[in-house]
Amino acid sequence: MTAAVTGIPAASPNRTAPARVLLIAGLAVFAVALGGYLAFIATQPADRWMVPVDLGVYRRAGLVAARIAPAFDPRLSSPLYDWPGLGLKFTYPPFAALAFTVLTLPSWSVLLKLSIGVNIAALLAAIWTTLGGLGYRVSAARLGGALLLTGALLWTEPVQRTLYLGQIELLLMALVLGDMCQPDRRWWKGAGVGIAAGIKLTPLVFIPYLLLTRRYRQAAVASGTFAATIALGFIVLPADSRQWWFDGLFAKASRTGFIGWEGNQSLPALITRLTGSIAAGEPIWLASAAFVLVVGLAAAALLARAGHHVAGVLTCALTGLLVSPISWDHHWVWIAPAVTMLAVYAIRARGMLRWAFGSAAALLAALFGAWPGFLWGQPLDLGGFWMGLIWAPPNTNPGTFARLGDKPWYAEYHWHGWQLLTGNLYVLIGFALFVVATAVAWRYIRQLTRPGARPAHHSGGRHNITSPTTAPSRTMGTTSAPM
Repeated sequence: MTAAVTGIPAASPNRTAPARVLLIAGLAVFAVALGGYLAFIATQPADRWMVPVDLGVYRRAGLVAARIAPAFDPRLSSPLYDWPGLGLKFTYPPFAALAFTVLTLPSWSVLLKLSIGVNIAALLAAIWTTLGGLGYRVSAARLGGALLLTGALLWTEPVQRTLYLGQIELLLMALVLGDMCQPDRRWWKGAGVGIAAGIKLTPLVFIPYLLLTRRYRQAAVASGTFAATIALGFIVLPADSRQWWFDGLFAKASRTGFIGWEGNQSLPALITRLTGSIAAGEPIWLASAAFVLVVGLAAAALLARAGHHVAGVLTCALTGLLVSPISWDHHWVWIAPAVTMLAVYAIRARGMLRWAFGSAAALLAALFGAWPGFLWGQPLDLGGFWMGLIWAPPNTNPGTFARLGDKPWYAEYHWHGWQLLTGNLYVLIGFALFVVATAVAWRYIRQLTRPGARPAHHSGGRHNITSPTTAPSRTMGTTSAPM
């Protein structure tokens, strides 16, 4: 199959970019972006740049797992999931609480600073890994490209919300990407997916992807590692593990929060908002999610089979975001590697195709951008200053759902006009990208059905997203694919 079949450009051997120039540019953009963020922290009230409620839940879970009072209460049947008097509940598997015991070591004030620093480092690592998966070897130019993109994407809303809440989405994304983009020959490939799934169940979507792409050993490693996290949970936290796995606590999406809330940008959330209640939307979104899951995994596997491994991984992640009952706005940090991939496509393309990919990358970054909240009236129930476009319509305070349950008068059930577009922006963009990925995969199927067609050669080493018939550049800025 050629690039003309998929619409994904091949590298051009005639364009180069000095590595030193790119490194300097990347350092400058990253320094400005990070400096602006630190200046914002220094000049604004604390609740405008960080309200670490999720980090607090993680730390408390770590205290419970370590049996440290007063967080740990032995009188409760399952101390991890029966916290009294807390606004947010712990909604992760028991193994996650074991992992979060590390958060109990530093003081709270130090932990806040560590959370911001580690999350920014994870964003940089995820983009660096994505560039590696696209065929770029370690070089100064690759570092410059990663710094440049990190500086720009630091100011996207999902990233800012992750920093604001003290979330772990960037860390999980970096872990999964690092695992999926390493060479197949490494025996531990798949372990990162298993660990990520042990902390949060959504990365399980990558196990069927590994099976469909005929990486059976890697799928076995991921499944075995995930099973080990479950076993460890039962050994250390048996009562909590029984409630989580045997009592079906893991399947109760309402425990996480209001499915129809504006901050939830998944297909089930969209359907719930349109139908006007959780009960009315559930049978529709269950069927729709099953269909999207099957089609999305098939498209992701076909893209990988065509030699476009990074595109396959991102399509798999997108499928998970769409079908999950809960995909909060900060879960959409996967937009960072997506913009990175589109930027590389643009650099490797020619003519109008270059403009198309470049414009798509810029538009995606802008639509997911963290824009000043005063542009549409600062949302009073969110506290933060930098908000995405999804927050323009009115929304229901999450605490209201926790107190009253589902009610027909919630604001999300009464959106109209432009509110339906902006309030569902992330899931609508995600579905548009899903359609594009499926269309590209369909073109590959048609190519395979032609007489004499053969699947693209699959290498067990580093993968590329260029045409399988054209070798990609392996050093940024020195040969065929400058950054």
